[in-house]
Amino acid sequence: MRNFEDDPALADLLSRDQLARLNQSLSALCSAPVELSEQKPGTDATPVEFNLETVGWLSGAGSAEERQAASGMVAFLMMFIAKYRLAANLHHDATEASYAELQRQNEALKESEARYRELSDQLQEKVDQQVKVINKTQHELYESARLRSVGQLAAGVAHEINNPIGFISSNLRVARDYVKELGEALSETSANEELLADFNDLLAESIDGTNRIASIVSDLKTFSSIDQADYTRCSINQLLTSAIHLVQTEYQHQLDIVERLNEVPEISGHPSRLSQTFFNLLDNAAQAIRDAEPEKAQGRILVKTQVQANEVQIIIQDNGCGIPEDQRAKVFDAFFTSRPIGSGTGLGLTVARDTARAHGGQLQLDTREGTGTRVLLTLPIN
Repeated sequence: MRNFEDDPALADLLSRDQLARLNQSLSALCSAPVELSEQKPGTDATPVEFNLETVGWLSGAGSAEERQAASGMVAFLMMFIAKYRLAANLHHDATEASYAELQRQNEALKESEARYRELSDQLQEKVDQQVKVINKTQHELYESARLRSVGQLAAGVAHEINNPIGFISSNLRVARDYVKELGEALSETSANEELLADFNDLLAESIDGTNRIASIVSDLKTFSSIDQADYTRCSINQLLTSAIHLVQTEYQHQLDIVERLNEVPEISGHPSRLSQTFFNLLDNAAQAIRDAEPEKAQGRILVKTQVQANEVQIIIQDNGCGIPEDQRAKVFDAFFTSRPIGSGTGLGLTVARDTARAHGGQLQLDTREGTGTRVLLTLPIN
C-alpha cells in the first residue's frame, strides 16, 4: 500500500471501478454527462486539485459553473479519500511493526527454548553418567566384599582342614605300613589274605579321599588368592584348572569338561578376580547344559587356551540351551538373571566383563538358542 510520501496521482486515489462510479454520479447531478480523467481532454476542462496539485481534469457538464461545482465536490471527496488512505497506511504500518516484533519475540523464545532444552539434555546426560558411576561403584563394592568373604572363608577352611588332613594322611600311611608288617606276621590263610586285602583297599580309598580333600583346599586357596598381592604374575592354566575342579565339585563331578590348555605365558593380573571370572563362566556353561532339553545329546564344555596376536585367549564353549534372542541385549546388565529367584545374583557376566576390561582385555559372547554359547576372553600378555 502506497504511503503518499510523494504527490499521488488520480489512479492512486481512485480505482478504475471507483472512477467509473464517480463519473456516473456526477453526470446524474449535472445537466450533461461528466467525465473525470488524468489527461486534459481539450480546452473545455476544469482542473481537479489535491494538495494544490492537479490530479485530474473534469470535462463535459452543461456549463463551466457546473464543472467548477463538480470539481470542488471531487476535490472535497479526494480529501476524505486521502485521510482514509492515510489512516489505513498507519494501521498497516503499525500492524506490520507489531507482527515484526512478535516474530522477533517468537524467535527469541525459540532460541531460549532450544537453549534450555540443550541444558536439560546436558543435565540429564550428567545425571545418567553419575548413576552409571554409582551403579558401577556399588557393583565393585559388592564384588569386592564378596571376594573378601570368600578369601576369609577359604583361609579359615584351609587352616582348619589342612592340619587334621595332614596327620590323617600321615597316620593312614603309617597304618598301611603296619598292615604290611601284620601281613608278614600272620599265617597265610585265605581268611587272613582276604582280610588284609580289604584292609589295604580301605586304606587306599581313605588315602585317596584325603588327597582329594587336600586338592580341593589347594584349589580353593588358588581361587581366592590367599596371601597374594592385588596384582601379580598369574598362570592362566593353573587358575583355570582350579576353577574347573571347583565347578566339578559343585556339580558332583558329573560334567564332561574337555581341557585343551596349551602353553601360554604368565600375565600380570589379579588372581582372585580372574579365578572368579573363570568360575562364573564355567558355572554359566554348566547351568546351560543342565537347562538344555533332556532329549539333547550329552552336554559338553570345552575349555581352551591359546596365544594369538600378543594376547592370551581363553575359550569356554558349551552345547547347552543358549541364550534367547530377547535376552541377549541384557546379559551384561547388572543383576539380570534368567535363573529362578535365589538361584543367581545376575552379576556373573557383569563381573567377567568388568574384570576383562580392568586387565585391558575384552569379553565376547556368541550364543544361539538351542545350540550353545561360546565365550572368548582375551587378556594382553604385556
